[in-house]
Amino acid sequence: MSMKVPDGEAAGATLSEIGALADVSISTVSKVLNGRPGVSDETRARIEALLQEQGYNRRQTAQGPASLVEVLVWEIDSTWAVELIAGVERIAREHGLGMVVSNTQDRKVSDSRWMEGVIARRPVGVLLVGAELPEAQQRQLQSRQVPVVAIDQGGRTGLAEHSVGSADWSGAFAATRHLLDLGHRRIAIITGPDDMIASVARVSGFRAALDAAGVGLPDEYVRHGEFHRQDGLEQGRALLELRDPPTAVFASNDLQALGVYEAARALDVRIPEQLSVVGYDDLKAAAWVVPALTTIRVPLAEMAEQATRLLVRLRDEPGFAVSHIDLATSLVVRHSTAPAPTPAD
Repeated sequence: MSMKVPDGEAAGATLSEIGALADVSISTVSKVLNGRPGVSDETRARIEALLQEQGYNRRQTAQGPASLVEVLVWEIDSTWAVELIAGVERIAREHGLGMVVSNTQDRKVSDSRWMEGVIARRPVGVLLVGAELPEAQQRQLQSRQVPVVAIDQGGRTGLAEHSVGSADWSGAFAATRHLLDLGHRRIAIITGPDDMIASVARVSGFRAALDAAGVGLPDEYVRHGEFHRQDGLEQGRALLELRDPPTAVFASNDLQALGVYEAARALDVRIPEQLSVVGYDDLKAAAWVVPALTTIRVPLAEMAEQATRLLVRLRDEPGFAVSHIDLATSLVVRHSTAPAPTPAD
């Protein structure tokens, strides 16, 4: 005979049965379920595993989930993140939902206090913007029926079940093809993080375009970065100071491209007469700089809106089967690219 407790009943096991299996009291199970402190990490992990394994399903009360969307953002102060958050807010407002936005400077690790807050607030769902959740935290949310949707999925491990991204491989291929069509053969790339899905796809698309054109890629033309402006400045300068510098640079995002602009200006290299530059994302600043930046347009607002709509649908239809949505990218040609300079130039 199971005991009735304030936290509700289970469609599968009850709290008392979970407690018996874990060899702990009902109050300890309740603490774990509600994200409260006072439980050792080992015991918490054991209870979390049992909640999921035994199919615990907190009874839906009249109160239901809070009218909130939790948004966890990697580097919230970046222009890229700001544009995505604005898209989330538009759709959340349409559905009468508020937002709790949290920042993480480490896209692979979220603060345990953040997870405790999420569990306590019981939101409609969680949106990850460039951030990742360890599998243990994903299981915590799954056991509480809190859906998770990633926007621009982060790394290759700990993947969210549902995500919205863009066609990074084809975008990078189009950017490189544009430079090749202009006659460039010495084309360099500044990459993003090696363990980030979008970055890996962009490098792959870049290499595929060069391979298709029979153009080689010297090792010194591949420069690694972290999607920051400083990458473009440092790596751009290193590329331009090579004995045989590239005539074109594909930067894996617009912030890196702006860094390349700074490096070129410092070395008196003219864009696009002596160096063509292509960025990626089409942030608002891309159209404002001089010369205006040729880039790959990523539909950031649409990605954020799609992800938020998906989160609302998962709330209303928990069994809705979607795994990954990729939105198309497009080349935006402005004034930072030109035909490859001749040796006399």
